[in-house]
Amino acid sequence: MEILTREIEDLAGIESFGRVVGVRGLMIEVSGPLHRMSVGARLSIESGAQGQVPVEVVGFEDEKALCLPFGALEGVRMGCRAVIELGDGSVRPSDGWLGRVVNALGDPIDQRGPLIAGAVAMPLRRSPPPAGERMRVGEPIDLGVRALNTFATCCRGQRMGIFAGSGVGKSVLLSMLARYCSADVTVIGLVGERGREVQEFIEDDLGEDGLARSVVVVATSDEPALMRRQAAYLTLTIAEYFRDQGAAVLCLMDSVTRFAMAQREIGLAAGEPPTSKGYTPTVFTELPRLLERAGPGTAGQGSITGLFTVLVEGDNHNEPVADAVRGILDGHIVMERAIAERGRYPAVNILKSVSRTMPRSIPPERRPLIIEAKRLMSTYTDMEELIRLGAYRRGSSPEVDRAIALNPGLEAFLNQTKDDSTRLAEGYELLAKILETSS
Repeated sequence: MEILTREIEDLAGIESFGRVVGVRGLMIEVSGPLHRMSVGARLSIESGAQGQVPVEVVGFEDEKALCLPFGALEGVRMGCRAVIELGDGSVRPSDGWLGRVVNALGDPIDQRGPLIAGAVAMPLRRSPPPAGERMRVGEPIDLGVRALNTFATCCRGQRMGIFAGSGVGKSVLLSMLARYCSADVTVIGLVGERGREVQEFIEDDLGEDGLARSVVVVATSDEPALMRRQAAYLTLTIAEYFRDQGAAVLCLMDSVTRFAMAQREIGLAAGEPPTSKGYTPTVFTELPRLLERAGPGTAGQGSITGLFTVLVEGDNHNEPVADAVRGILDGHIVMERAIAERGRYPAVNILKSVSRTMPRSIPPERRPLIIEAKRLMSTYTDMEELIRLGAYRRGSSPEVDRAIALNPGLEAFLNQTKDDSTRLAEGYELLAKILETSS
């Protein structure tokens, strides 16, 4: 009854509408009562072919509202009514969303019936908790992946970026995190994902056990820019709902780059000037507003541990979006194509990956172990070219000899299949055994 009462209160007494006066590409121009519209307001255009086409106001020009659609424009013509919706673009998540797959509007797409609506409407563009009221990051969280647990330890409430080119194994790594992480709830946002891969990810990579404690938000690459952008907002909104219930939430998003590309399309359509690589200024405004929503909550709340993938174009880790995201997040995990090509997965470059909560996030007695292992890997990397060419003579340096001897064991330690899980403490023990073999 409480939910029904709230929905009745949201009903409008008077219907206001404008008229379509122009269509330029995907941009729809609407005239009418502009004083009742605002940037971000929702309108519903009555189209003969599609029924209702939802649109969003993204700007104003010459006494007209500029709108972008959430769907196809077939059937939209001059003079179509554009009804102004009084809703604030909010959703009502609940515990009944667990195990479900939804689109960017919060509608189910898994053929399992309607969703259970929650009692409280949550805005999609919610502000992060005030900095002065936020708790600090918590204890280390067990991600189930040896390479990350040991060398890039992540804490509850921390935000990390996964930087990689296409086809290097980001999706498989995300599925491992979703299945094996010790979080209470996982919220997964697939932003701009290939439509063919969605079912493969859910059924093969995530699996029934992983899906049972997850909510998956999907906006495929063929959907309009507004849908792709809103999928990112909805992912964080659902994560905030479970955080407010006191849960330790793992938020996975693939990828932030496609969110930035969607925002670029919206900005260019609204008339913003392009800047670096065509990205508009609002892209770099929206990125921190989105990513800052993850993190620890206030007293009495849970936390959102965020891992966001960044698709680096041409394997350039210094392109504008990657550079901006790296400065916002609390660490970065670098995946390299050269590592994947030699058959080691996940293809994480340990020496280039950084967690800003280390070393205080690892037990003091384990710090020498991590330092020694990274030193040996660095030594081998520095001499790798000479070793492959046969130019290094064994016995020239005891340090290099030890790095060569331990390299197969370290490589095997970092290699992990998607069906394999290693707990945090177990990873330290395995690494200690490797280093003891030639000590």
